[in-house]
Amino acid sequence: MKHIALLALSLSLGACGNIVTVFQGDIATSKQLLDHKSSCGAVPRVYSGVMFDFCMLYATPPQDADHNPNYGPGQVTGLFIDLAFSGVMDTVVLPYTIYRQSADGSIEISRRNWKRES
Repeated sequence: MKHIALLALSLSLGACGNIVTVFQGDIATSKQLLDHKSSCGAVPRVYSGVMFDFCMLYATPPQDADHNPNYGPGQVTGLFIDLAFSGVMDTVVLPYTIYRQSADGSIEISRRNWKRES
């Protein structure tokens, strides 16, 4: 039983893409992707954590990427690891995200959405 609880805790802590898209809401998702200059226009709610990670993976690197210690191969490796965890967590919350996709549609990535509500 301890092992199952530990596994569940590690999966939930590792699935950052899933946490942003499912638990933090549309505004947080939109703001984070826009701040990282992602070219994604929308993120479907079904497997949204995985799609969020792909959007982050193909986002524009910061201008100081060569001199920024917080950016580099480690960040890309972290995104690939998060992809795996997000895939598992997205599967766990699949019934909820299917419902939200049919009720609300995809998460639109637009600066207009988060400026109006913040």
